[in-house]
Amino acid sequence: MKILILGYKGMLGSDLLLRLIPFHEVNGKDIEDFDIASRVSCEEVISGDNPDVVINAAAYTDVDGCESKREQCFSVNAEGVKNIALVCKERGIKIVHFSTDYVFDGGKGTPYREDDACNPINVYGHSKLAGEQYLQQFSDNFLLIRSAWLYGRNGKNFVNTIIEKAKTEKTLKVVDDQVGSPTFTWDLAGAVQLLIEGQYSGIFHITNRGSCNWYEFTLKILKTAGVTDVTVKPIKSDVLARPASRPHYSVLGCRKFIESTGKTMRYWQVALDDYIGKMGY
Repeated sequence: MKILILGYKGMLGSDLLLRLIPFHEVNGKDIEDFDIASRVSCEEVISGDNPDVVINAAAYTDVDGCESKREQCFSVNAEGVKNIALVCKERGIKIVHFSTDYVFDGGKGTPYREDDACNPINVYGHSKLAGEQYLQQFSDNFLLIRSAWLYGRNGKNFVNTIIEKAKTEKTLKVVDDQVGSPTFTWDLAGAVQLLIEGQYSGIFHITNRGSCNWYEFTLKILKTAGVTDVTVKPIKSDVLARPASRPHYSVLGCRKFIESTGKTMRYWQVALDDYIGKMGY
């Protein structure tokens, strides 16, 4: 297949490139190559490449920043998706797009299914949901993948932040009332490859297996990295007073992916061990 990855330099995009390039004709474009908020720019970059599949890994992901930069957030996460969908529909190109656990409000208490009602509680979640709606409205050939709590080798992420902080701070305070599934972008990219090559379409939830809260995740990060001289204290989300609210429970149920492909994702603890080993921490 001929595949165009938009946002190929990002954390997820770079792993998608590495996963796909041995098997397919893959090209990548990033922020310096096109303006996702411009229909004309999207048309130029996609028509110039003429791919079979467009993977949109471009996104505005600063969750707290979205609260004060709503227009910029929506221009990328919603209008940008609309632009890509319209261009691809005209040319019969399949779209692979990524969304988030933050389209849910966290009140369910059990893993969210693909067909559960969305009800975001922050601007970022609203922008991603709007992108989902545009995708479904303007494309009849799409793969919409929701994932969560991403970390990877090429981008700012929670794992790296914790390890770096532990070098200078001997006490870390981390929330224990938000539960989700940490997901290694390398594993997510591998799952995406399976779905693309299997010609799947529709909505899929994909994360590493299992769940934890951010406090438990931090303890595992430090233990795996061999950090023994740092104390981690659990706190509640309201103590942080961050601009954007977060769902208290946003675990995604991945049964559809398992039943469709016959494959399961690695447990998050195993994936984390692999990541920290690769990073040389």
